[in-house]
Amino acid sequence: MATCVERSKARTARFNVDPSLFANPATIYNFVEYSRAFGCTNSGERDDLWLKMKEEARRDVEQEPVLGSYYVSAILAHDSLESALATHLGYRLATTSLPGPSLAAVFLAVFLEDRSIGVKVREDLKAIKERDPACVSYVQIMLNFKGFLAIQSHRAAHRLWTLGRVPLALVIQNRVSEVFTVDIHPGAQVGKGVLLDHATGTVIGETAVIGDNVSILHNVTLGGTGKVDGDRHPKIGDGVLVGAGTHVLGNIKIGSGAKIGAGSIVLKEVPERTTAVGNPARLLCGRDKPIKLTNVPSFTMDHTSFVSQWSDYVI
Repeated sequence: MATCVERSKARTARFNVDPSLFANPATIYNFVEYSRAFGCTNSGERDDLWLKMKEEARRDVEQEPVLGSYYVSAILAHDSLESALATHLGYRLATTSLPGPSLAAVFLAVFLEDRSIGVKVREDLKAIKERDPACVSYVQIMLNFKGFLAIQSHRAAHRLWTLGRVPLALVIQNRVSEVFTVDIHPGAQVGKGVLLDHATGTVIGETAVIGDNVSILHNVTLGGTGKVDGDRHPKIGDGVLVGAGTHVLGNIKIGSGAKIGAGSIVLKEVPERTTAVGNPARLLCGRDKPIKLTNVPSFTMDHTSFVSQWSDYVI
C-alpha cells in the first residue's frame, strides 16, 4: 500500500471555488502545479486513475487557459475522485430551489458511505476510455459524457432508494432525465464497467437489471409491456451489446455475451452469445442452431458484422 501524501489543511476538497482567485493565468498554473501531488483515496491508497485525471486537467489548462477556473473548481481543487464527481453532479443537477452545494453534499455522503460505488465509477471510466473511440481523456468523460454522469447519478439515487429515501431518489431521477435526457428509475440495478454511449433517450425501468461490462447505445428502452406489475423489466447479462434504437420489453433475460442489433424490438429471451435483430427480433440463423459469438460484443462494439449473414439483400 503506497503512502498517501499528507494533505494541507488549506487544500481540502470544497464545493465552491471563487473564480476570481484564478483570473490570473500565473495563479492558475501555480495552483495546478500544487495540486499534482494529491492523488489518494480516503483509505490512504494511491489512486492512479485520479492522478491521471488531474494530470490530464493540468495539460488541458496549459493548452486552454480560459478553462482554468472551471477545471480548478471541477477537478484540481479536490483531493479525491469522489469529491470531484459529487460536486460536478451537484452543480449540473441543481435548480434555483435545489442548490448545488446541497446536492453535492448528498452525493458525497452517499459515495463515502458506500465505497463500492467508487469501484464502479472507476470501472465505468475505464470502460468508456477503452470502448469509445471518441473519448480522448478521463477528464472529458467526467465533465462532458452525459451517459457516464447519468449512471453515476443513478448509483447515488439507487443507494438512497434502497435506504428508503424515496422522495430524494425520485427527485434525482427527474433532474437526470431533464438535464441528461436519460431516465433510469432508482430501483434499477446497474453493474460495473457500463457504457451508455451518447445516451440520449435511454429509458431503464424500475425492476431492470444490467450486468457488468455492458454497452448500451442511445435511444434504448429497457421497459415493461404495460400489462403486468411487479418484476416486469429486462435482465441484461454481462458483456451484452445493445444497439441504438433498441427496445427490450418485459421481464425477459438477455444472456451474457449476446448482441442486439440496432432498431430491434426484443420480446423474448435471447440466449447467451447469440445475435438478435429485427422487429420482432429473431436470432441469427434461427433459434434451433443460432450462431454463437466468440468475442464479448460489449468490448468489440461491433454492430454490423452480422449483416451479410442476416440478409441476402446487402447494399
